[in-house]
Amino acid sequence: MRAYLGLGTNLGDRAATLAAAIDDLVATPGITLARASSVYETAPQDLADQPTFLNAVVAVDTDLDPSALLTVCMAVEARFGRERTVRWGPRTLDVDVLLYGDRTIDTPDLQVPHPRMHERAFVLVPLHEIAPETEIPGRGRVADLLPTVADQPVRKA
Repeated sequence: MRAYLGLGTNLGDRAATLAAAIDDLVATPGITLARASSVYETAPQDLADQPTFLNAVVAVDTDLDPSALLTVCMAVEARFGRERTVRWGPRTLDVDVLLYGDRTIDTPDLQVPHPRMHERAFVLVPLHEIAPETEIPGRGRVADLLPTVADQPVRKA
């Protein structure tokens, strides 16, 4: 199954964290890296008083079910010291399951497509780089959604 994961960090050595997190993800049995976007620097959303983020999106091929993939993502976050104390607050690492094939998933632990990903330049810009024709279920093609977030500044790091 092709899945897309979004990664973000705004604490510590952000670039090294992203690179090491991707390495950790693809070192997991059942996950193979298909493509990785460039790294982008973005302003924080929702809670503005915090450092800027580095973000990337990776396409992975996996034989893990969605719940197991989420568990891997959370374990990688934990290895990098992720603490969930302030919603939308600073973080050492965030790894989100953005898409899992063309499936729509709505459980207490996992929502796919990731809520509001279609409204976030820090997701759509790197996703567009590696998979512009990808369809976000219920929202449309990434290429068609990209202009709707043009007012959100994103730059390659």
